[in-house]
Amino acid sequence: MNDSYIDGLLHIKTTGEQQGFNQSLHYNRYEPTPYVALDELFDHYEIEKSDHVVDFGCGKGRLNFYIHHVFHATVTGIEMNDTFYHQALENKSRYTKKFGNHPDRIHFHKMLAEEYEINPADNRFYFFNPFSAGIFMKVVQNILRSVEKTKREVDIILYYPSLDYTYFLDEQTSFERKLEVPLTNLYEHNPYEKFSVYHLAY
Repeated sequence: MNDSYIDGLLHIKTTGEQQGFNQSLHYNRYEPTPYVALDELFDHYEIEKSDHVVDFGCGKGRLNFYIHHVFHATVTGIEMNDTFYHQALENKSRYTKKFGNHPDRIHFHKMLAEEYEINPADNRFYFFNPFSAGIFMKVVQNILRSVEKTKREVDIILYYPSLDYTYFLDEQTSFERKLEVPLTNLYEHNPYEKFSVYHLAY
């Protein structure tokens, strides 16, 4: 099943890449995580209904709707691009009209990632190389400050993890790498085709 088919099942539209260029060189173009990759990740990594998942650079919201539909968890998407933000809201309208299950657990915010104030309930953070390492560091520091205020275990999930991201987490934070999920038939040709999950315990 291709991505467009699964979009249709969820009554959303998330396919297609970004047209044009970002205003900031620190932010990368939109590209959603393939559904087949998400299926493989969640064969090895479990999301609970009680989890609060934040997707930085959520684009049109694919990850958010997938997780909400499969796990019924609370999901928050952070997106700086006005067009994608409004497309995510349109997707939410179609999705909730079709399924009607707890739309209050789906949130989207149009803002820069580093300006998002981490909610004390947020405990799972997803990144598909949405921006530069400098911004990633700021976001992780925001997460760490939130954990200092409200003690809890948190995970950072990286898809197609950049060396800058992983080096920072490995060498300059208390996060520990707890899981790697290489993608079947892709990893052997490209070592970046994987998920890396980092855990912070308190």
